[in-house]
Amino acid sequence: MTYFKIVKKSKKSKARLTKLTTKHGEIAGPFFMPIATRGAVKNVSVDEMMELGAQILLSNTYHLLLEPGMAVMKKASGLHQFMNWPGPILTDSGGYQVFSLGKHRKITEHGVYFADPKNGNKYFLTPERAVQIQSIIGADIMMVLDECPPYPCSKKYAKESLELTTGWAKRCLAEKKKLKNKNLLFGIVQGSTFKDLRTESARQLTAMNFDGFAIGGVAVGEPRQKMAQVLKWVEPLLPPDKPRYLMGLGRPEELVMAVKNGMDMFDCVIPTREARHGRLYVFNFAKPNINSKSFYKTIAITNAKYKKDLKPIDKHCRCYTCKNYSAAYIYHLQKTQEHLGLRLTTIHNLNFYLELMKLIRVAIRQGKL
Repeated sequence: MTYFKIVKKSKKSKARLTKLTTKHGEIAGPFFMPIATRGAVKNVSVDEMMELGAQILLSNTYHLLLEPGMAVMKKASGLHQFMNWPGPILTDSGGYQVFSLGKHRKITEHGVYFADPKNGNKYFLTPERAVQIQSIIGADIMMVLDECPPYPCSKKYAKESLELTTGWAKRCLAEKKKLKNKNLLFGIVQGSTFKDLRTESARQLTAMNFDGFAIGGVAVGEPRQKMAQVLKWVEPLLPPDKPRYLMGLGRPEELVMAVKNGMDMFDCVIPTREARHGRLYVFNFAKPNINSKSFYKTIAITNAKYKKDLKPIDKHCRCYTCKNYSAAYIYHLQKTQEHLGLRLTTIHNLNFYLELMKLIRVAIRQGKL
C-alpha cells in the first residue's frame, strides 16, 4: 500500500485532496499542523487537540534535544508516549534554529556547533545526528537538516548554503537507510529568493528518493509577494505523486493561495502566538466563501468595546470557547492576565485554522477551489 494518495485533483487550480498514511494514522490533506515545539501545544492539552480535530502535530528536534534530552526520550519510548498523543508527529530537524541562533552557532560542512543560550551547554548537530534524534523521538515524518539563509542575503551566500543543504540531505538519507528507519523523510528546497538557485535546489533534491518535499526559507522576513513567487518557481519541479509541505505559512489567505498552487501541508505559529496577544480569527459568515478576500477578520479582544459584550466572540463558531463564554469574559481574562484566557483564545484560533482546512477540503471536493 502506498503511503500517499491523491484523492481528487481540482479542475480550477492545482489544489488536490490527498491522503497521507503514517505509522500513527492517516491524514486527510490539505492539512495544518499545530505546533507543539517542546512536546506540547502552548496552553492546550492533548485531549483538547483531539477534540479540535487536529490530525498531526509538529515538534522541534532542537528544543527536545535540549529538554528533556534524548535519555528521557528513550526511556519514555518516544514522544508519542511521553506526551500521550496517539496521532502522527512531524519533527523539524533543527535547521530553523541554526538560522535563528545567530551568535550562538557555527556552521561547518560537517554540521553545526551551537551553545544553549540559557546555560552555555555545547552541542554538535550533524545531519546524521538529526536523523538519529528524530528516530529516537519516533517522528512519523522527519525533516532533513538544512541551512535556512536569512533575507536578504547575497547570491553567493545563498549558493553556498544550497550546496551545504544538498550535501546534508544526502547524508540524512544515508543515515535513515543505515538505521533501517521506516518512517518518512522529507527534503527541503532552499535557495533564498533567487529563481535559478531555487530551481537548482529542487532538481538536486528530487533526484534523491525522499518521501516528500518541503519548501523552506519563505517566512524569514522576505516580502510576502516573494513567497508566492518562490512557490510558482518550485511547485512545477516537485513530483506530483509525493506530499508537498510549505514551511512556516501562514495567514489564512496565504494557506488558500498555497493550496491553489499545489501545496498539501502547512504549519505556523500564528494561531497560538496571536491568541496569547488577544488577536482572534473570526469567519465573516456562517458559510464563508474562502475564494473571497474577505472571508475572515481579526479582532483585538482587549479592545474596550468588548468589555460589556455578552455575546460569543463568534456566533457561528462551535468551539468550546465560543459555546461557553462571552467576549466580555474573554476580555476580562485577558485584561487580568488570567491563564484561562490564554487557553480559551488559543482553542478558538486553533479551531479557526483547523476549520479553515476542512472548508478548503470541502471546496476542492465540490469543485469550488
